[in-house]
This record gives sequence, structure tokens and C-alpha cells, in this order.
Amino acid sequence: MTQPFGERLAQACRTVGAPVAVGLDPHLERLPPDLRDGFAGRAGAAFRSAAADAVVAFAGAALAGMKGRVAAVKPQVAFFEALGSPGVAALEETCRMAREAGLLVIVDAKRGDIASTAAAYARATLHPDGPLAGDALTVAPYMGTDTITPYLDICAEHGRGLFVLVRTTNPGSAALQHHGAPRLSEVVADALARYGADPALVGESGMSSIGAVVGASASEEARTLRARMPGAWFLVPGVGAQGGTARQALAGARADGLGALPVASRSVLFPPEDVPETLDQVADGVGRRAAELVAAVAAAG
Repeated sequence: MTQPFGERLAQACRTVGAPVAVGLDPHLERLPPDLRDGFAGRAGAAFRSAAADAVVAFAGAALAGMKGRVAAVKPQVAFFEALGSPGVAALEETCRMAREAGLLVIVDAKRGDIASTAAAYARATLHPDGPLAGDALTVAPYMGTDTITPYLDICAEHGRGLFVLVRTTNPGSAALQHHGAPRLSEVVADALARYGADPALVGESGMSSIGAVVGASASEEARTLRARMPGAWFLVPGVGAQGGTARQALAGARADGLGALPVASRSVLFPPEDVPETLDQVADGVGRRAAELVAAVAAAG
């Protein structure tokens, strides 16, 4: 049996010196100018094909910069799917390159559907023979926690993981996630704690393969949620360009320093908008900014 994802993530974080992931959100308008020239002025299928080629080139360079510096990469599926079938092929290639670089791959798709559909999502995104073969997947639980269970067998058998939306910090999130007493986010957290306690999903460190998405600016709630989910990894988006700090992102960490995985995307992938990088400069630029993020997280811990 493959080592549980939660344990593999703990080891990866120790190896690079801090718990850090980078979101791979290839905003076309932020790609290097020499890559944008390849799809500028095109439309339809020709645009999608050329833009997908540019995304793969950018992803390869960015991953080279991240290699050995961060624990995981989080491709945002929507940016790839927007380019149609060439974009899906680009996503598959990006996941392959990330694995080759030794990075854990968190597929950010936020899937959520009934059991039979969830099982298909699991095969597509997490199974080793699937097209993405990711190490973990983000999922949405708000159709009911029974939509989580179809993923659990693959997670246990193949050392895969889940990050379930629990407390996001987008402007409208509290209307649902704070509803009720206890809050809906706390109800979801309690269910995840039960699922994640399965011994097949827990490694020697006590970290489970069933984790939660908890936004960086929900740092006060993160402490409460930690008490409800003592073994869960928290995937913590919102660091960097979205305004969250490393200290906020680590608010839900355990006393041993494990449990919170801050994620930055644009602030690592791209330089300031008035300092353009060419494709040849991407690996060095991403590597430098990733190292700065790791140092900030290590200092905050």
C-alpha cells in the first residue's frame, strides 16, 4: 500500500524547509510577452491551440523554478479547461511535468456531485492510471458529505488525498458557511474528522489524507477548526496577491508545525506588472520568489 498522502505531504514540507505550495494559475494576460505573441490576434480553435502551447511552455519553466523549493503545486483546472481540448491536454502535460519534478500535485477542481459521478471524478483526477494522476483533489461538500465517500477508497489504496471546502473567504462565503448553530462549516469539519480518522488514511505523524480548504484571512476560525479536525491538513489559499500573510496562513497549524499548507499563486508565478519577464527568465524568477515565500513561512512558523 502506498504511504498516505498526509504523510507524504509532511515529508515533502520537511524536505524543503517549510509547508508551502504554489498555485499554477496561468493567466494568459500575465504570460511572458514572447509567449503571448504566439496567440495574439488569433481566434477560435487556432487561439486555443496556440494559447495551450504557451501555457505548457510557461508551466514547464515555472515548475523548473519550483523544483526542490516547494512541497506541492496546485494547478487550477479552470484556466486549462477554458482552452478546450488543447487546454485539457496542457493540464495533463503540466501534471506529468510536475510529478517528474518531484512535486506533489494538488488538482484544484472543486468537484462535487453524487456518488457515481464522484467516482468518475476520482478516477480521472486521482487514480494512478487516470489522465491527471494527481496526489490530491479539491472538492466541494455542499451536496452532502456522502459525495465525499466515493473518493476514500482511492485515497486509501493509492495514497491520495482530498482538500474539502470548509471555510473559504470569498465575499459571499459566510452566508452559507456561517449558517446555523453549529455553523455549517463546523458540521462539515466534524464529518471530515470522522472520515479522516480511518487508519488507512493516517500516517506516522498523525496527519490524515483528508484535509480542508481554509482561507488565510479566516485565521481566527482556523484555530477553532483545528480543534475539530486535529489530524487534517489545511490547504490555505489567499497568501500574497490576495492579501493574506504567512502568519495568518499558519494560524491553523498544529503545535508541531504541521497541518497548514499556505498557497500563493500570482505573487510567485509572475513578477510585478511593470517588470516583465521573458520565458528564459521565468524559471529563475519563479525560483527566487518561491524561495522568498518559503523563507517567509519558515520565519512565521
